[in-house]
Amino acid sequence: MERKDTGQSAGHDSVTQQDRRVRNLDRDEALRLLATVSMGRLVFTQRALPAVRPVTHLVEGEDIVVRLDDGPALTCLVTDPGTPGVVVAYEADVIDPESHLGWSVVVTGFAHLVADAEEGHGSAERLRPWAGRSSYSAVRIRPDVVNGFRLEAEPREAAP
Repeated sequence: MERKDTGQSAGHDSVTQQDRRVRNLDRDEALRLLATVSMGRLVFTQRALPAVRPVTHLVEGEDIVVRLDDGPALTCLVTDPGTPGVVVAYEADVIDPESHLGWSVVVTGFAHLVADAEEGHGSAERLRPWAGRSSYSAVRIRPDVVNGFRLEAEPREAAP
């Protein structure tokens, strides 16, 4: 008897790679999904090399406000007054580890430190720390490019 490899474990009805499809998200849906989670990864340049930090965030309109507890990351994001900021990427996702279904969003744009006047509006105070540090700064990212995709299960055909 020949066994057909379906990519599924015996007795486990999982979604196989052939059962998944990628659907690109439009800007509005990507930002809406980003607002449903509180953590992601900030990608920036540190000493001419890419650096990634896990951070908490919130979405205000189209802006993403991130909490930074890391001193070296802050020094990389300080810009001269009058400049648009530092180019960064921000990524967040929710992918099920079993089925590999879910979504991922990447935002690329200019980041600048949140000024004291902006902190009075409450955005910086609403950012929860992901690690137990009390000292932090907030960074606002103005998205230029918003990309995202959803990994979805293909509908299965009924057996004859």
